[in-house]
Amino acid sequence: MASTDQPISGSDRLILTIKAAYWMAALIIAAMVFAGYMLLQQRIGAHQRDETLLDLVDDQKALSQRIVFLASEARLAAPDNRLPLLASLRASTDRFDSNYSALVAQVRLEENEAGVNAARVLNDSPHHLAHFSANLSSSSRHFLKSLGLRLEPSGVGPTDNRAIENTVLDETVATATLAGYTALGNILAAHSQDMLARMLAVHRMLFAATLAVIGLVVLFIFRPVTEIIRRRTSELVDARNSMAMVAVRDGLTGLYNRAFMRDHFDTLIKASHRRQERLAVIQIDLDRFKQINDTLGHAAGDLVLVTTAERMRDSCRASDICARLGGDEFIMVMPAAGNPEDIDSLARRILTRLNEPIVYEGATIFCGASAGIAVYPVDADNVGDLLVHADLALYAAKKQGGGTFSFFSDELRRELEHRKQLERDIADAIANDGFSVYFQPQVSLVNGSITGVEALLRWHHPERGMIPPVEFLPVAEKAGEMPRIGRIVMRKAIEEAASWHRAGLQFGRLALNVSGMELREPDFTRFLFKTLEDAGLPAQKLSLEIVESVILDDEKTGIASKLRMIRAAGVHLELDDFGTGYASLSHVNPNEIDRLKIDRRFVQNINLNGDNSKIVRAITELARGLGISIIAEGAETEEELSALLSIGCEQVQGYSIAFPMPDAQARDWLVARSPRRPVLTVVQGTMA
Repeated sequence: MASTDQPISGSDRLILTIKAAYWMAALIIAAMVFAGYMLLQQRIGAHQRDETLLDLVDDQKALSQRIVFLASEARLAAPDNRLPLLASLRASTDRFDSNYSALVAQVRLEENEAGVNAARVLNDSPHHLAHFSANLSSSSRHFLKSLGLRLEPSGVGPTDNRAIENTVLDETVATATLAGYTALGNILAAHSQDMLARMLAVHRMLFAATLAVIGLVVLFIFRPVTEIIRRRTSELVDARNSMAMVAVRDGLTGLYNRAFMRDHFDTLIKASHRRQERLAVIQIDLDRFKQINDTLGHAAGDLVLVTTAERMRDSCRASDICARLGGDEFIMVMPAAGNPEDIDSLARRILTRLNEPIVYEGATIFCGASAGIAVYPVDADNVGDLLVHADLALYAAKKQGGGTFSFFSDELRRELEHRKQLERDIADAIANDGFSVYFQPQVSLVNGSITGVEALLRWHHPERGMIPPVEFLPVAEKAGEMPRIGRIVMRKAIEEAASWHRAGLQFGRLALNVSGMELREPDFTRFLFKTLEDAGLPAQKLSLEIVESVILDDEKTGIASKLRMIRAAGVHLELDDFGTGYASLSHVNPNEIDRLKIDRRFVQNINLNGDNSKIVRAITELARGLGISIIAEGAETEEELSALLSIGCEQVQGYSIAFPMPDAQARDWLVARSPRRPVLTVVQGTMA
């Protein structure tokens, strides 16, 4: 049987050697550090014992002199003053004996040179410290006994005054004891200093050895490693530069990416022009991809993208080019596309394959796909227009319900021209401040008070008149103009609300709709608070309305943290069109949301539609349980208002209350409904 062992290369052998040297050096350094630590602990313990012995020696020296002094004072003191002196003498003697016992026990434990010398001081000539200590203690106790001292609870006192006068404690013993303890202290102090000096010498040696080992590690390990890293880094940079030149594939699906299409599309157009052939561009978009991502997770979304890419490759011809532009957007370029029937047949085959269900962890996913088709040179003669026309055709297919495809047509061309003109008009309106703000009140059904006013965007075109928002807002959003338009609305609405506030008009809070595109602007928060500050409107008088999709987008945009900061400053947050999106109930958090707005589709005919009534009741009870305020929009009849009030939804907004009004009319509406202030009338009269 052949061996499966692979030979070790020179590079691998070098890496193994470096690793072994590294760990050996690390172990040596660790051993030296540990040895130094243990030595330090040992020396510190010995030093502490020496300090304890020195303290005992000093205490014994003081006590030996105190015993003689107290005996002398007690002998000479008057009878009435002897009692405390004799008691102190007894206590000092007891302490002297206790210290001596502890000192002897500790000296016996010392098996070094200091212990031997200390034992000599205790037992041998010339000091005989043990003899003199015992003699001093015995003399003191004999002195106390001679005086007839008794220690009883009832008192202490001598029995014979003549015995007191004739009793003398020998001071020679005390002097010899003091000399012995002085010698013992000198021995212990010298030993402690010597031990400290040896400990410092050992530590200096260990420190020098550690530095030497570190130097060797730097010289023989880190220097080669640094060289290897430098060489490998250069290789990686070269590899990266090489990969950047050939990186034309999407990392997830393996299809060509946007960069490849950008670099090669013109070449494909020119080749079709030379051969006088048609080239078809099929732009594909998944219909329910966002819903799948939000409900099943990104792993399911990735599976859908990969499966879609595989099905595209399997369905197309060998000459066709498939690419992923980003997200769930795909494109297929078909050189030599043939006649419209051929393109139609291929598009049907592709969509039939893409619309087949996908199984993910036991769940069946019906994602679906729509496609838009533009043909060179029939629909356009350049890359940019081809992509735009294919995108328009895709949008037309999605308007049909999705799951199908649509060719670019003259009707779509007219729509395109209309959209381009609308984009130009929107840009002019932004430049000339042509957008205006209307206001629609929000009231309480319980007491009729005004709870808020929503600011709504309106555009009066100089030629076409009033253009509804549903017509121009999608165009503005696709053109990327929503942040600029939103700031116009924000500035005008806040300035008007500030004037109401200064006039003392009761309007609750100003509600502003804010899109995700606006919130993603880096300076949105700064602009908002500067506008509030310049206008003089308190933050508590403003609320921002956001839709559920903005919360769902937070994983990639970080909008939630920005909203939390805005709310912490006092601005209220409202969840608009609640119940129509895919947000989880975890987003209905009283710490993040102040009010829910029920969408108008649940409010219309609520008095006749039992299902809508149940939905609104459930939302109302949920909000009430969480302590979140709730408002219903789109109430247009008295019956709808009565049904909402009976359900418990006390705040409403709709045509039954008031239509959206321009600023002057809205101000008059608020003035008419503001509480009347009492007017003081000065009555003129004659003075007596």
